[in-house]
Amino acid sequence: MYDYLIVGSGFAGATIAERIASELNKKVLIIDKRFHTGGNCYDYIDDSDNLVSKYGAHIFHTNGQNIWNFISQFAEFNSYLHKVYALFNGDLYTLPINLKTINRYFKLNLSEKEAFKFLEGKKIPISQPKNAEEAVISKIGIELYKSFYKNYTQKQWGMNPTELDSSVTMRLPIRYNEDERYFSDRWQGIPINGYTSIFERMLSHKNIKLLLNVEFSEVIGTVKFNNLIYTGRIDEYFGFLHGKLPYRSIDIKFENIKKEYFQDYAVINYPNENRYTRIVEYKHMTFQKNSFTTISKEYPCWNDSEPYYPVPSAANREIYQKYKLESAKLNNVFFTGRLGSYRYYNMDQVIGEALALFPRIVN
Repeated sequence: MYDYLIVGSGFAGATIAERIASELNKKVLIIDKRFHTGGNCYDYIDDSDNLVSKYGAHIFHTNGQNIWNFISQFAEFNSYLHKVYALFNGDLYTLPINLKTINRYFKLNLSEKEAFKFLEGKKIPISQPKNAEEAVISKIGIELYKSFYKNYTQKQWGMNPTELDSSVTMRLPIRYNEDERYFSDRWQGIPINGYTSIFERMLSHKNIKLLLNVEFSEVIGTVKFNNLIYTGRIDEYFGFLHGKLPYRSIDIKFENIKKEYFQDYAVINYPNENRYTRIVEYKHMTFQKNSFTTISKEYPCWNDSEPYYPVPSAANREIYQKYKLESAKLNNVFFTGRLGSYRYYNMDQVIGEALALFPRIVN
């Protein structure tokens, strides 16, 4: 008999499991259909002795003091500050778009104030952008949008930017200074011992039992529990009653290369060239030193068995709201995480949502 059954051992499930076990002294069973913990944050040492992420690069960043305090109990982070570059017409440009990008692209030498005024003349006045395309052109105009956003967004989501919410492209700021950091959060870095070690420590409490390679359907009729916390797909929980919520996935191809470094930066985006969206080289992030390097090329795809990104659109929000209404009818069942909330969360947001759920569970 368990006080709580938790489905999924990513950051949502692991965070709430640790809180329940350590703060409430309750018995928790956490299950995962995969062979590992950590959800899409799972990482491992590959054949070239490099620490790599099976499901793509993950850089931890947050402005939340409570989130940082929580995660710091289980990991020490290095000082890596994420920078991303985009290849366009043979040249590398800083992303998010900043003063360097603007000057390099337009072959100018503008100051911050001049760059702001310059883009004011480029942007298309749209007071309330309705989609991902309008969100960008209303800030920086057509030229930069077509060069860095349009085709990349199309590849990443498999949809025209006009079909996606403005939130998709609004995630990236526009900067008029030379700040090259991808994230501006106070706390940033990569866990020195990897993400997998975080989950090992979070789930090591004596009140937590972990079962891997187990489907929810396998335990629902055989395990007794008082409360359920579900971090899987909310539409799947309800048997797709109102239809499937779509998720974009990624086919990641890893390559081991006998050289110290393959590229100058951890991430280089390919907005227009090639089928892949970016090449990631992990050693730039982990600070490892060896004679081999590992890169990965990311090919976005539709793969229903590997859901990565909820697809933000008005139609999908409407479907999700129907499932949310279904969830409100249940007692002692809680949904959280990217899949449970159908939200494009960062890692810290997933942890934050789980920490916010904990008081509701207590009450």
